Amino acid sequence: MARSERLIDLIQVLRRHRRPVSGRQLAEETGVSLRTLYRDIASLQAQGAEIEGEAGVGYVLKPGFLLPPMMFSEEEIEALVLGLRWVTKRGDKRLAAAAADALAKIGSVLPAELKEKLDGSTLLVGPRQPVADRIDLGVLRKAIRSEQKLELGYLDNDGRDSRRTVWPFALGFFEETRVLAAWCELRQDFRHFRTDRIAEAAILDSRYPRRRQALLKDWRAARGVDPVGV
Repeated sequence: MARSERLIDLIQVLRRHRRPVSGRQLAEETGVSLRTLYRDIASLQAQGAEIEGEAGVGYVLKPGFLLPPMMFSEEEIEALVLGLRWVTKRGDKRLAAAAADALAKIGSVLPAELKEKLDGSTLLVGPRQPVADRIDLGVLRKAIRSEQKLELGYLDNDGRDSRRTVWPFALGFFEETRVLAAWCELRQDFRHFRTDRIAEAAILDSRYPRRRQALLKDWRAARGVDPVGV
């Protein structure tokens, strides 16, 4: 294993442990000798990693350290490329542009040999396009991030319009459709709204009374419902 990959593995192992972990255990988890482990820790500390501890006591990594330059394993690169390519194909226009920008930023800071693997990835996303949306999905994402209520104009299967005030907390991306998960004040229950059927969406001034993560947790516990039904 190359030394750079070994250092990455060591950082990842340290990140998994919130409490001090012995050098012997770190050596076993990274597959190196104890002497090599101590050298690698010293090397990371010299690069700015806040690794606290000492031999015989244990080590812990304080949060916030990134290896310069940005390093990824080959499989991590493949996962990033596939995921970002999927977003450029299946996301709305803003997310697609953001994914392309993120891929370019990652490529710009990778070492030459890893950038070559990034550019040459053969993992592809098929051409199928999702159903066109009537609104800007950026509005939905903004409401989710800020935990604000949304007023929706929603069309059912027969094209009938209904007005809903909802508490949006998640947006699901499927092959052909996108679905907003929200608490519906009208139904007093969780409901799912296909975004291609949302004719209007306006963010209201009021925040909804629960935290987004709490709604998501309760929804996951009760999501035996049809994910595209209302």
